[in-house]
Amino acid sequence: MLDIVLLAFIGYVLVLGLKRPFLWVLLYVYIDILAPQRIGYSLITSIPVSLIAFAAAFGGWLALDRKDGSRFTLRQGLMAALLLYCWWTTGNADFPDDAQTKWEWVWKALLFAIFLPLTLTTRARIEGLALILTLSVATIVIGTGMKTVLGGGGYSNLQFFVKDNSGIYESSTLATVAIGLIPMIWWIVRHGTIFRQHWMVTGFATALTFACLLVPIGTEARTGLLCIAALGVLMLRYTKRRVMFIAGAGVLGLTALPFLPQTYYDRMATIFEPSGDESASTRVAVWEWTLDYVKEKPLGGGFDSYRSNSFTYVMPVKTVDGNTTSVEYREVTDKARAFHSSVFEVLGEQGWPGLAIWLALHALGLWQMERIQRRWRGRDDEAERWIAPFAAALQMGAMIYIVGALFQGIAYQPVMLMLVGLQIGLHSYCRRLDSARVLAERGAPRKASAATGMRGAVAA
Repeated sequence: MLDIVLLAFIGYVLVLGLKRPFLWVLLYVYIDILAPQRIGYSLITSIPVSLIAFAAAFGGWLALDRKDGSRFTLRQGLMAALLLYCWWTTGNADFPDDAQTKWEWVWKALLFAIFLPLTLTTRARIEGLALILTLSVATIVIGTGMKTVLGGGGYSNLQFFVKDNSGIYESSTLATVAIGLIPMIWWIVRHGTIFRQHWMVTGFATALTFACLLVPIGTEARTGLLCIAALGVLMLRYTKRRVMFIAGAGVLGLTALPFLPQTYYDRMATIFEPSGDESASTRVAVWEWTLDYVKEKPLGGGFDSYRSNSFTYVMPVKTVDGNTTSVEYREVTDKARAFHSSVFEVLGEQGWPGLAIWLALHALGLWQMERIQRRWRGRDDEAERWIAPFAAALQMGAMIYIVGALFQGIAYQPVMLMLVGLQIGLHSYCRRLDSARVLAERGAPRKASAATGMRGAVAA
């Protein structure tokens, strides 16, 4: 029954897209994030719904959609360069089979992010993409929040719609994405035109925000706690009463402490004592190994090059015997440990050239969003008032992603690449508005001069 419902919804949107091809773009976003083919049990698992939506999005834009306002930008060029470089390193990878497995989804994520801004030519489309992206993630977040409240959380124990621990369904990744989308949620509440301001919309956004904050607790993801801290610091810039905001956040945090499980405290304590946790201890060792690795291979070793690492480190092991706790330091040998950082992930897999492209891509996005905020801040016109807050939401989401990416291998996470596409789309949209305004200002004196000349001719 579940398979039939999911397929009926996908088929319905495909039919609607015959009149509005942009709906196929939104359909692919929904499928790529939620992965209904992995949620179903029988029929839908054998149908390539993702490939169908992918082809429909591209084909619909090429054959049916208008191209007015579409332009190829510098950041799209950077992603295209990164895509080509990843293709080259995949062909020369240390582990060809493993590299090919990762390449099969990375190229789709990068290609779709390159293509996405070409379709974002109006405010309605930009807002539609932001809404679908947010609601698709919210579907997972709401279920996660409910399970957390009902006591079904725990590190590596919280099950979502699927049974595997990959993609956005990986606990730390979901925590980062959930916290990063909170600014977007409230932009939709305040400036959205699809769902106008209403107490029900505000109530849903409040509950969804609470669910987003519960995700790091339910998953016990240490990165999620760092992302919450980053969100709090970033919000200080846009809060007029900063002292009250800090006091309120402190009171809210203290109020929540008694309700948190002991396992959450134990896991968060490893942030300040990484040597006492095997997962945290290996991160530093892997990062040191990566720096040594790129000395020999500055161009990178292709996807999953971490599989060749091997190192030994000393880790304290606590033994409790009654009231006595003893600590014994043991040597631990580990190998084939993942990078646990997007920076070192790109560095180890794509070398220094790939890391330079990746850093430039995100740094340029932060700078563009800052320029848009300063340029469009304080507008009173309804048609322009939404732009600066939207740039702020995208900038905060990107910075939270970068904080989370420092401790996770999510350099090519599709949701974050979609946010990059949204940033590019907004930047191109603002440039078109500026160009139209400049042309209008240049045309006004010419019209006035022509009108003066006409009156002079009539008088003569």
